[in-house]
Amino acid sequence: MKSGSNLEKLLGKGEFALTGELGPPKGNDVAVIKRKAEYLRGKVDAVNVTDNQTSIVRMSSIATSAILIQMGLEPVMQMVTRDRNRIAIQSDIFGATALGIKNMLCLSGDHQNFGNQKDATNVFDIDSIQLIQCVKTMRDEGKLLGGEEKIEGEIKLFIGAAANPFADPFEFRVVRLAKKARAGADFIQTQCIYDMDRFKEWMRMVRDRGLHEKLHILAGVTPLKSGGMARYMAKNVAGITIPDAIIERMVKAKEPAQEGIKICVEQIAQLREIEGVHGIHLMAIEWEEKVSEIAEGAGLLPRPKA
Repeated sequence: MKSGSNLEKLLGKGEFALTGELGPPKGNDVAVIKRKAEYLRGKVDAVNVTDNQTSIVRMSSIATSAILIQMGLEPVMQMVTRDRNRIAIQSDIFGATALGIKNMLCLSGDHQNFGNQKDATNVFDIDSIQLIQCVKTMRDEGKLLGGEEKIEGEIKLFIGAAANPFADPFEFRVVRLAKKARAGADFIQTQCIYDMDRFKEWMRMVRDRGLHEKLHILAGVTPLKSGGMARYMAKNVAGITIPDAIIERMVKAKEPAQEGIKICVEQIAQLREIEGVHGIHLMAIEWEEKVSEIAEGAGLLPRPKA
C-alpha cells in the first residue's frame, strides 16, 4: 500500500468508490466544518477538502483536513500551486502527513482574478504535473524535489489529480492525462460531467491508451439546483458543457431541485456502466445535505468496508 488510506484500500479491492467534497469556511468557524461533515459521514469513502477554491480566502485545506480526521472522517487534501513555491509545498506535505493525512489531490488552482483578492501575486513555481512528480519523489524515494536531500521520516500519500474531458483541444485531454499517469498519479477525479456522449468518447481514448489500468478514474458529478444554475454554468464556467436537453429539463421542471437530483442519479447509473470508471466524485456544492439522498437513489449505500 502506498498510503494505507481507506480510499486506496477500497479501490485496490475493486470496489466502486464514492468521494464527496467539503468547502472550508470563509473564516475559522469550526462549526461550519462539523455541520457539513455530518452530512457526509458514512455516505462517502473520503471527503475532498478544497484549497481556497475559486481563489476565495478560506480556512486552509490542511487544517480542515486535520479537523475531519479528528472527527473520524477521511480527507482528500487538495493542494494548489497557485499560492506556494516548492519550499512551501514540501513543507506543507511534511505537516499534512504528520497530521495523518493520507490522500492528496494535486491542482494548479484558479487564477486569483476569480476570487476576492485580485491584487494577490500568484506563484505557480511548479505546475500540477510537476507537483504530482514532487509528491511521488518524496513518497517513493524519500527525497526532496531534485532528489539530493533525504527526508527525515516517511511520506505515505495516495496521489490524486484532476482531469477535464471537456476542455479544448479535446484530443489533448488524454495526452495530458497520460502525463499525469507517468508523473505518478494514482487516481483521477474529473470535472463534473453532463455531456455523457463526450465523456464516453474520452473514456474510449483513455482505454485505447490503457490508462484505465494505470489510474483509478472517479467521474465527477454535480447536482443542479435550478434552471438558472444550469444556464449560468453552461455559459460562464470554463470546461463545462451542459446539453440543451438537460437545461430544458431543469427550466421546465415544477420542482427544479428534485429534477436536478433525479438527473444526477441517472448520470451515476450511466457512469457505472462505462468500462474504466472506478468510482464517483460527488460535488454537491454547498448542498451537502443532499449527498445521502443522491447516494441512496444511485444504489451506492451502504458504503463497503475497506
